[in-house]
Amino acid sequence: MNNFDASAQTLSLAIFCAVVSITLLLCIMTSAEADDLGEFYTGYRSLSPTRNGLAIAGDYISAATVLNTIGIIALTGYDGLILALSTALSLLLLMFLLAEPLRNAGKFTMGDALTRRSPSRSVRITTSAVTLLALVPMMVVQLAGAGYLITLILGFSGEGVRTGCIIVLGLLMIAYATIGGMKGTALIQIIKIVVLTGAATAVAILVMDRFSWSPGELLSQAQQGSGAGPAFLSSGLQFGTDLTGRLDTISGMLTVVIGAAVLPHVTMRMYTAHSAPAIRRAMSWAVGVVIYVVLLIAVIGVGATALIGARDIAAASPQGSNAILHIGQAVVEGSGTLSTLVFTAIATAVFLTLLSSVAGMTLACASSIAHDLAAHGVHRGGLSAAREMTTARLAGLGVGLAAIGLAILVQDWTLQALITLSFCIGASAITPALVYSLFWRRYTRTGLLATLIGGSLCVLVLLTFSSVVSGGPHALITSRDFSWFPLHTTGLISIPAGFLLGWLGTVFSDRRTQQREQQRYEAVEPRILAGTDAPG
Repeated sequence: MNNFDASAQTLSLAIFCAVVSITLLLCIMTSAEADDLGEFYTGYRSLSPTRNGLAIAGDYISAATVLNTIGIIALTGYDGLILALSTALSLLLLMFLLAEPLRNAGKFTMGDALTRRSPSRSVRITTSAVTLLALVPMMVVQLAGAGYLITLILGFSGEGVRTGCIIVLGLLMIAYATIGGMKGTALIQIIKIVVLTGAATAVAILVMDRFSWSPGELLSQAQQGSGAGPAFLSSGLQFGTDLTGRLDTISGMLTVVIGAAVLPHVTMRMYTAHSAPAIRRAMSWAVGVVIYVVLLIAVIGVGATALIGARDIAAASPQGSNAILHIGQAVVEGSGTLSTLVFTAIATAVFLTLLSSVAGMTLACASSIAHDLAAHGVHRGGLSAAREMTTARLAGLGVGLAAIGLAILVQDWTLQALITLSFCIGASAITPALVYSLFWRRYTRTGLLATLIGGSLCVLVLLTFSSVVSGGPHALITSRDFSWFPLHTTGLISIPAGFLLGWLGTVFSDRRTQQREQQRYEAVEPRILAGTDAPG
């Protein structure tokens, strides 16, 4: 299953080198001045709504979204399709509820949005910690996966080669983030989403052509290839059909819908729009592109089951993460030139997706460390622009090197727990904090800290004692079993807990504090909700 055509691998290597050279040159050409924070953090808000929308879609569609979702669809059918739908719904929810208020309230980072109504060093520091907790695990997962996938695509083998790929890709992501800043990463995201959409469209067309453009025939063959028969198109293959399995499915859907779109590397794109109408148009583009990509992912995932079979997909990768590579050969089997071109297009799209996703996360972490933690947390706003820029670039280097080191250490582990951690933190800590901060007049600093800290701790405790960490066949730790939490995601418990803790922290604040917070909110309410005097 893992032997690809040698000519396709050679062509893929040549294209990889060309992509790296071109994108690095673009980053250098768009790099910010040494003391120009506006250019580094937001690119002067100069992107048009169309380009900004494509960049948002590029940041949102991560390697985990593409590779893991296709694999889950191929192995679990209906449950994977629901996960894909949840991914699209999450960005749609962000567009209608949070995008414009976030743009109006924020300046450079999520910390700016959360402290717009209640300036506080403790909130800045906590926000930076939550940002790192949400993004670093996903960076590690994608770097570790990148080492495996790149060696697979290029036909290499051995742990040393995988380690080398992780280091090279990690250094590239650091360069993109620290040199290019917002403009540089936006260009890479735009290139990535265009290439990914084109490659996925080609594969989806070839899949449908194999089944005479009959969705019914495709689904029928997928049922046979799954080995599960009609159960492939019913809920339960992923977590089971008992009460715990159904609750697990609901929890996973809820976590993705509420948590995926609020991760800091996505929300930072809201601050790059020059006006409220611009962010609405940009989000319209982003949602449209994401929905289209999700539809393509659904066709490819089902097509992989129909053409390859769930058993062979699972044999090649237990999580099905390389199903997209194998279907690229399956849809044009026996056609040498076309097979080479399709495989190369898919390989290029996967490479760009891996590279750009981690670069965006690195920039978000670096921005939060420099702006929230250093400039406003430690130095109380007294850090010069030049020093803050230097801090941001050093922070990007530090976070990137830490992610590289962790990815090398855990490259042979099953890392689903880390992806789950990121989405659960987004759903249980970040979303409640943003909703309350942007819309609740009496929300206090105590309530905000209770939401961020309490929601995160709830996720960490429950996830630590779940089967994705220990006890399960695909757990992070397989040698021991200390799990007692029955679900694979914590959202069903931790999301209500995050909202409840924020409410309790507020209502138990003294009346004077609540009144003061309400007055502060009313002073900035026109800016947050209507865009009056918003940064532009």
